[in-house]
Amino acid sequence: MPYKYIFFDVANTLLQKPQLFIKIHKVLVEYGYEVEIHYLKRIHKLLSETIAFPDKTSKEFYHHFNAELLYAIGILPNSELLEDIFAACTYMEWQPFDDTDYLNQITIPTGIISNWDTSLESKLKSYFTCDFFEIYGSQKEGVKKPALDFYKRAIKKLDCPTNQILYVGDSIKLDTQPARKLGIEAILIDRENVFPYYKEPKINSLHQLSTFLD
Repeated sequence: MPYKYIFFDVANTLLQKPQLFIKIHKVLVEYGYEVEIHYLKRIHKLLSETIAFPDKTSKEFYHHFNAELLYAIGILPNSELLEDIFAACTYMEWQPFDDTDYLNQITIPTGIISNWDTSLESKLKSYFTCDFFEIYGSQKEGVKKPALDFYKRAIKKLDCPTNQILYVGDSIKLDTQPARKLGIEAILIDRENVFPYYKEPKINSLHQLSTFLD
């Protein structure tokens, strides 16, 4: 079925912090823990599915999240280790994934539905040259994924059935499941194959969207 619109999530779908796991790994090595980066990414991703991120993160939030990350890995957290991880990772810049160059090849209207603070529009303009016809950020809208109302706001403005809308995100809980509840076609992007048993449509590169759009 030809799609009339496509929407994307942003964090860890279009933008990443490529140095994040390298920095965490380095700190852990300094404390005597040789944790494989791929394993660290996997645990971090699974934990992100269960812990809700605020629009504006804080030191307190990251201490909590990183403590849970360490517990999940099997490392007992302490205040010194948490401080060092936070110091190594704070104010880290977002960067686009390499495969986001595919955005410039998409010919249907492209939009954004993302849990993000009010800097979302300026952030997108600084990294992407493509035009997003609609940008919905959670802090600006006052509603967050996975709330269905967030998706409904986008649907209301579109003159087509929901099954002609495609949504792409990296989270089952926040992205693909709620979109599908409303009849939107949803694709999980799983670059690290964290969810090998996911049976719904899944890609590991944005370039694979050509299979759905062409």
